[in-house]
Amino acid sequence: MTSSTVPIIDLSRRLAGEAQRRGLVQDLSDACRDLGFLIIGGTEVPTTVIDDAVREARRFFALDAATKLSAARPHPSHIRGYVGVGAESLSQLEQEQAPPDLKELFDVGPLVVPRDDAYYGEARAGASFAPNVWPAALPSLEPAMAAYFRAMETLAHELSRLFASALSLPDTYFDARIDKHISILRANYYPQQRSAPLARQLRAGGHTDYTAFTILWQQAVQGGGLQIRDKHGAWLDVPALPGTFVVNIGDTLARWTNDTWVSTMHRVANPPPEIAAQSDRLSLVYFFQPNYDAIIECVPSCQSAARPPRYAPIANGDFLAMKFAEQQIAAA
Repeated sequence: MTSSTVPIIDLSRRLAGEAQRRGLVQDLSDACRDLGFLIIGGTEVPTTVIDDAVREARRFFALDAATKLSAARPHPSHIRGYVGVGAESLSQLEQEQAPPDLKELFDVGPLVVPRDDAYYGEARAGASFAPNVWPAALPSLEPAMAAYFRAMETLAHELSRLFASALSLPDTYFDARIDKHISILRANYYPQQRSAPLARQLRAGGHTDYTAFTILWQQAVQGGGLQIRDKHGAWLDVPALPGTFVVNIGDTLARWTNDTWVSTMHRVANPPPEIAAQSDRLSLVYFFQPNYDAIIECVPSCQSAARPPRYAPIANGDFLAMKFAEQQIAAA
């Protein structure tokens, strides 16, 4: 039965003995089958790492437009650096035409890229390992975001092993498929809305993520923020709880599990006008992506003669490129 609330799961149970770990794995499985969203605590991510990243991201978005644009995305295919308001419409991922999202963003990709390893420079890698772009005017941004990226990388690998167990697979099942992952850390900034949004224009339009899974830190703001659509079509608020992260299953992992686990529609709604005019919002989003050459195909535990695979195998890099192209605003 579908839950009406997002479950809160304490990951520290993984360290409390085998019985506690089994219970944790079952809770993860239930959440991923039901809503595809969960709130996790007990992660051991240092508070200082979060606070530093939040502070420096806010300092960056407070810079003047010209300074921010000095760290702009070098090319539409290079998911690095700054993008201003009006460049993205997430609703287009669902083939819905809507005005651009009311947000700015800053992207960071993999930090360690061995330039002497041919794997990282192959044509099929595309821009997966493009250099990061940093603003010269704010040198403190790079170490803060890099520390946060590394903390999320560690957490994502831990979750990958727990998720494998929840799928009745060896806990190392995903290891060889994520050892050269192409994940993105994104700081999303939703500025104050001094004028009324256009019809159907949101801070972030309704969409599913095209990740394996996503780890989100979100600022608690008056008037709400992140919402998910349950199986009955109702929009549920996802609370921002101290010491926790929101995790959601993305399209890639849904395909891997033959839709046994669900990639759920979500959005960032506009606060009421009187609040939106005075309130901004920041989030830090870690989009965990497998290796570009990892083949996304149904895992053994999610298929049978009665339930054959629904999707043809596809390399993750090809799937990602297809989805990313769908959300870009066409040039005028």
